[in-house]
Amino acid sequence: MQPASAASLPPIAVVGAGSFGTALAIQLARRGNSTRLCGRHADEMADAQRERRNPRYLQDCVFPDGLTATSDLRAALEHGTEIVVATPSHALRETLAALHPLLEARRADVDTRHAGVVVACKGFEPGSGKLSHEVAREVLGEVHPYAVLSGPTFASELGRGLPTAVIVASRDEAFATRVAHRLNGGGFRAYVGRDVIGVELGGASKNVIAIAAGTSDGLGFGANARSLLITRGLAEIRRLGQPMGAQSETLMGLAGLGDLVLTCTDNQSRNRRMGLLLAGGKSVHQATEEIQQVVEGVKAAPEVLRLARRHGVSMPITEVACAVLDGKLSPSEAFAKLASRSVRAE
Repeated sequence: MQPASAASLPPIAVVGAGSFGTALAIQLARRGNSTRLCGRHADEMADAQRERRNPRYLQDCVFPDGLTATSDLRAALEHGTEIVVATPSHALRETLAALHPLLEARRADVDTRHAGVVVACKGFEPGSGKLSHEVAREVLGEVHPYAVLSGPTFASELGRGLPTAVIVASRDEAFATRVAHRLNGGGFRAYVGRDVIGVELGGASKNVIAIAAGTSDGLGFGANARSLLITRGLAEIRRLGQPMGAQSETLMGLAGLGDLVLTCTDNQSRNRRMGLLLAGGKSVHQATEEIQQVVEGVKAAPEVLRLARRHGVSMPITEVACAVLDGKLSPSEAFAKLASRSVRAE
């Protein structure tokens, strides 16, 4: 069966007008979808709508004709059904809580065949350590189809239309496929899967390894050390994924290895830049101020470590990254601790 054309589908809302949300909204509109980008700040969204670009994020990426920017959440959802949530992970619960009454109010008025929520956050809920599907279930219940979207994506490249691939994972295969079709094309490749936990875990935990990789490069340890951190970091993530129910194949794919390599090796990565700045003597606060955007790995690190300890999983790179972020070890002390580990089988 051929997918319905984008023009025949209801509007789609992207909630969260940061760099990634803006880039996803641009891609959706490029593919012919009527797309609403919803941000919190009325003045910024008014500027974006007037200038046809997001002046705070991705200012060089022009909005396609089908994209509307607004700060009115109710208006963003009007006549639409599918919603992409692209806020930072710490704002996910608050965002879903704001969406919940609007979703409930319109349940009788929309074609539920096209209803559903896609979460494009890469992190854990601070404090609880919950993955996004767990937060969504608590806030929204089991009524709405749910999917996660992740993969090796720098927003600026996606916004400019450069080749990019993601995976959309859902236990509702029809929903994941429908969302993928709305995104796919024009150099953008959307794959589908069912391993929600693996996609979420890969997208969240790789940020911690990227901070370690950036710190290593900032200390001048070279390409060998970076490769070591990527490889052994992936091993840590796969070890944690096993007791959590993630599939190893997922963590070797776009949402795991793909995103890990991207985030560890290019300075567009905020997490890698955090590591570089820490190696240069900056504090976490100073580095965050310089980066001027949320660095998900800082918030994810203690949650990953708590999960590792809960499941009895060894994650030494994550452990020393947490110690550096907490100020308990200097970057050089952290790598000396890793280097002193005893011989073991790979």
